[in-house]
Amino acid sequence: MSKVVVCRCEDVTLRDLEDAIVRGYDDVESLKRYTGFGTGWCQGKGCMALCAALLVERGGAAASPFTARPPVHPIAFGELAGLAEVADADERAGRPPR
Repeated sequence: MSKVVVCRCEDVTLRDLEDAIVRGYDDVESLKRYTGFGTGWCQGKGCMALCAALLVERGGAAASPFTARPPVHPIAFGELAGLAEVADADERAGRPPR
């Protein structure tokens, strides 16, 4: 049987989620805390919908809010604003996006 990865950031599989639901983690927040889905770089943008759908399909509740976390290292808005200049310079130089 092949491994079905649901959360690529944290390498959480479909089997991990199903096992957690059977163990009683039947709401979004407890399932996230037990398996780690949605805690990686994307903060659930790539896996939340699939995990919530699976949870509801298995009789759980997906109505509670998902608690996303801020980046590990805070970033000043000025640094983020400067990224547009970097992207423009790369484009002008013919370099691929970073």
